[in-house]
Amino acid sequence: MVLLVGCKKERFEDKFNWHTIKVTASAYNSTKSQTDGSPFLTAYGDSLKPGLHCIAVSKDLIKKGLTHNTPVKIEGFDSIYFVKDRMHPRWRNKIDIYMGLDVKAAKKWGRKKVVIQYGILKDSLLQDK
Repeated sequence: MVLLVGCKKERFEDKFNWHTIKVTASAYNSTKSQTDGSPFLTAYGDSLKPGLHCIAVSKDLIKKGLTHNTPVKIEGFDSIYFVKDRMHPRWRNKIDIYMGLDVKAAKKWGRKKVVIQYGILKDSLLQDK
């Protein structure tokens, strides 16, 4: 006798409450001219390599909940990105999308206003109460 028990596996996205905001988005690359001299190391200490879906965020967005490793959905992209870097304090309401070594793609992206959604773990909301 075989007993099959169906357990609905929770999707990654279902573990979060998603918050929507509009930001200015630009792109950056792992080049010395665009970084502080360590083009493959983020301000959080993460190593970057082309192909990773990462973003840098302005300091004010960190205060809104876009902290290290926060998942982010970006209008116009299918993948989920993760906060892995911080931007210079002069920037406000801004993200920088990591585009590896593809400077042409970053320039083509340019700078535009986009809607993003960022996830806050549902369990973390219970711990704050």
